[in-house]
Amino acid sequence: MNNSPTVSTEWLADNLDSVRVLDGSFYLPAEKRDAEAEFANAHIPSAQRFNIDVVCSPGGDLPHMFPDGKAFADAVGAMGIGNNDRVITYDGGKLTGACRVWWMFRAFGHAKVAVLDGGFGKWQTEGRAVESTLATPPAASFYADYQPDMVRSIEHMLSLIKQGGETQIIDARGAGRFDGTAAEPRAGLRSGHIPGSHNLPYDKLLNSDGTLQAPDQLRALFTGAGVDLDRPVVTSCGSGVSAAVLLLGLAALGHGANTLYDGSWSEWGSRDDTPVVT
Repeated sequence: MNNSPTVSTEWLADNLDSVRVLDGSFYLPAEKRDAEAEFANAHIPSAQRFNIDVVCSPGGDLPHMFPDGKAFADAVGAMGIGNNDRVITYDGGKLTGACRVWWMFRAFGHAKVAVLDGGFGKWQTEGRAVESTLATPPAASFYADYQPDMVRSIEHMLSLIKQGGETQIIDARGAGRFDGTAAEPRAGLRSGHIPGSHNLPYDKLLNSDGTLQAPDQLRALFTGAGVDLDRPVVTSCGSGVSAAVLLLGLAALGHGANTLYDGSWSEWGSRDDTPVVT
């Protein structure tokens, strides 16, 4: 794995016996896909299902917000994952769920985690092994060491746009949603973006086979969106999921000082005390 935030399908096939694999698939209602049913039907051998709508903070009006450290530790420990395990996350879409799971592990202090480049789609296209058996691994002990600088709250974001400074905001939503010309998929949200944000739709970072673009291409995308790669970044999106794809791209470039706005537009666009630009 080295320090790369991704591993290839070939690498994973050769190392399945020495890693823990998690299916973090997540789909919006408009996609009309059932992540749980798809996992039960076919998944990478020995994979466990990591549902971001289950491993999250209970209650509240916002979807799949970060859980506390104990809840995260209990959940992944029940999946058979300990602090010494290498974790590989994947999904059946465009890396969004896998990247959210990857960032959650990193934010809870687990650096030995990577995303499967190209995801389950590439794995299947290559004719690699799948199974439908639902394995139940022995429980493991996991200690969560939360890194608060890797996750941002609405209070952080309000302070950021008020005081300015070095940190840049990048919004991973599509251009229409960012500009306010397209409706949000969740009801009751205003359209537009956080003042001062840059827009880089997350899917632009991916090749046609779902793999992450090469470093030179990634660098061109970020700089083309007006991002200074010598300055810190906080990413945002609709609900804190696809924003993690931008974090994966930044990590692939060796860019540090990155963080995720957990509530993202589901929180910002639902309030009347947050400034919005269209």
